Amino acid sequence: MPLLSPEQCRAARGLLDWTQEELAEKAGVSRSTVRDFENGRHSLHPATAAQVIAALEGGGALLIPAGEAGPGVRLLKPVT
Repeated sequence: MPLLSPEQCRAARGLLDWTQEELAEKAGVSRSTVRDFENGRHSLHPATAAQVIAALEGGGALLIPAGEAGPGVRLLKPVT
């Protein structure tokens, strides 16, 4: 099971109202890395996934691991 799915990444960005460029900047990765991952072109290296996850969680997204209903995302706090 991947640490982060492309769908979770897109959903978290949507909840945070971030563009791919904003996520890339906050995570310290290139926009093409975010774009290609979200479009299913490639998986993220574990270290890169950790950077993206840290950025999303730092912004207030809670990444919910897969369970019976599958992986998900929640907003921990209102975005200000």
